[in-house]
Amino acid sequence: MKNIWDSAVAQRVIGVAELNRLAKELIETNLPLMWVSGEISNFMRAASGHCYFSLKDAQAQVRCVMFRHKMQLQDWKPENGMQVEVRATPSFYEARGEFQLVAETMRRSGLGALYAAFEKLKAKLQSEGLFDEAGRQPLPRFPRAIGVVTSLKAAALRDVLTTLKRRMPAIPVIIYPTAVQGEGAGREIAAAIKTADAREECDVLIVCRGGGSIEDLWAFNEEVVARAIHACALPVISGVGHETDFTIADFVADMRAPTPTAAAQLASPNRDELVQDTTHYAQRLRRVAERALERRMQQLDGLARSLVHPGERIAVQLAHLGQLASRLRSAGGRGADERRWQLRGLAQTLRSARPDPRALEAAPRALGQRLRHAAANGLQAVRAELKHLAAQLSSLNPNAVLERGYSITELAGGGIVRDASMLKPDDEIRLTLAHGWVRANVKTAGQGEPEK
Repeated sequence: MKNIWDSAVAQRVIGVAELNRLAKELIETNLPLMWVSGEISNFMRAASGHCYFSLKDAQAQVRCVMFRHKMQLQDWKPENGMQVEVRATPSFYEARGEFQLVAETMRRSGLGALYAAFEKLKAKLQSEGLFDEAGRQPLPRFPRAIGVVTSLKAAALRDVLTTLKRRMPAIPVIIYPTAVQGEGAGREIAAAIKTADAREECDVLIVCRGGGSIEDLWAFNEEVVARAIHACALPVISGVGHETDFTIADFVADMRAPTPTAAAQLASPNRDELVQDTTHYAQRLRRVAERALERRMQQLDGLARSLVHPGERIAVQLAHLGQLASRLRSAGGRGADERRWQLRGLAQTLRSARPDPRALEAAPRALGQRLRHAAANGLQAVRAELKHLAAQLSSLNPNAVLERGYSITELAGGGIVRDASMLKPDDEIRLTLAHGWVRANVKTAGQGEPEK
């Protein structure tokens, strides 16, 4: 435990507020969340919903507070004089300098042992396979009779009977009365289940009772009841307590209902829904029958129209044959006329395609004359083109240029001289003239007009 007096606090004077703060820190730091048992006294619920009370035993008492959001989770009402077990955090209320417990949850004394027994039996039966889904039986949709295992004085029985009467009054209900609370109730419930199973008077069995504390529902947590439900050949619906209550019977039964009323709803079909479904199917069947009848009537009308007297059919066939003969005769005459017109057209085409000897004789003469004219014109055009090309060739002939007094200057090593900058004094050059050539040496060379 932390010793706060090892600090400088022990060496100075402190106020009450600081003292209470140090006490609060010491208590809340070193005391853990714990279970505390005792008797409730001075219980008070404030307008805010928070509950204040004292927890006492023969030697001492302690103030407790349970805040509204925690108290709302309790499914029972605490009262003065009750022996309870509180899971709380030790605290210190600085404003009044009071030690108190801040309660997280509360249960009546002895419930811890009951919960432990519940969990132990649940684990045992689960390991044996009594909770396996594979072993559960389906509920019959239309049971011949429904069995109910409960107390004749239980409000749950009235709820079940009222629900069954409203949903399907025609189904018989067989009650197997038994105690559902107190000493020996578990054995009576198991015996009632075995009796219903042995008599085979019903198709589904409801095991139910109303809500209550865990002690009130404990008979349905006994092993003998669980094994009787598991051994029952009838489908069993467990409707014990409220929606938040769970018993061992719920885990073993073939179907768990949150309330006895819900168990009755699971066990019985709904008459109103069946009437509605039957009406709907009847309407569909009537519409289908009407459509089928209408189709048959149409088929009958079609067959009646196709049913003709043999004499009428023969007369119709004879008239048809007369029409065909007339069409054949008219078709034969039209065919002969068409052939004659075709022959006339072919004869005319043949006459127009017959050759004309005089035209054929004149054609070669005309072609010869056209050929001579074409040859003469072609030769004249070629001569003019040659003359033109010769004139162009003559104008481009370098000798013609040399004839006008020009010359071609070449370097001794080859190459045409086009610029004076290519020469220097004493270079040997060659001059090609219109007639012959001359070798010479350069005296001077420059740009512009030559010196006089």
